[in-house]
Amino acid sequence: MKHTIVKPEEWLVARRALLEKEKEFTRLREELAQARRDLPWERVDQTYIFDGPNGERTLEQLFEGRSQLVVYHFMFKPEAQAGCNGCSFWADSFDHIGPHLAARDVTFLAVSRAPLERLFAFRERMGWSFEWVSSQRNSFNVDYRVSFGPDGDPSTYNYGLTKGGADMPGVSVFFKDERGQVFHTYSCFSRGIDMLNTAYHYLDLVPKGRDEAALANTMSWVKHRDQYGEVA
Repeated sequence: MKHTIVKPEEWLVARRALLEKEKEFTRLREELAQARRDLPWERVDQTYIFDGPNGERTLEQLFEGRSQLVVYHFMFKPEAQAGCNGCSFWADSFDHIGPHLAARDVTFLAVSRAPLERLFAFRERMGWSFEWVSSQRNSFNVDYRVSFGPDGDPSTYNYGLTKGGADMPGVSVFFKDERGQVFHTYSCFSRGIDMLNTAYHYLDLVPKGRDEAALANTMSWVKHRDQYGEVA
């Protein structure tokens, strides 16, 4: 890797110039975050029953007494024995954030189509502690455009910008008012969830970056955390 080598005072000048771009990006990011919050809402009229650790739970009950709910759509098909490598990569970023979000009136959990016992077995293997519920018996994943069965239209994934598959990743946000009405306020998919992956942000800091350009599939290098170092 060839790179320009300069004296410390020259490096400082270049770094300060970059800082101005970083500060502008921060301002734009804050504007975007506000625009996200200013989106109109849609009422959730469908009744969804999830399988949770304490039995059946409705979408309303998933809020756990708080007014805001963030759902990570974790790719884990009903017939699969383990969760998606990529979603597991994201889970390593969001595990343990629940108490911090709860302190700001937010409940966080993951939803997958696999049976609850399989979700919990995989969660134990990976050493995670985040809340995880199964949508195996409802249409939640289909309705929020992260699962596309025989009758689904995968071209609607990511608002028509990316073709989907049987199961896809994403994040959806909901709000519950004082009357108990639930509203869908935001969803993002595909590259939109990059902002939630801590490891990617660290890779963006280093000289080689994510180093994925030469890969046929940008995330083909990602494995379950307990599989790195194994001999192929």
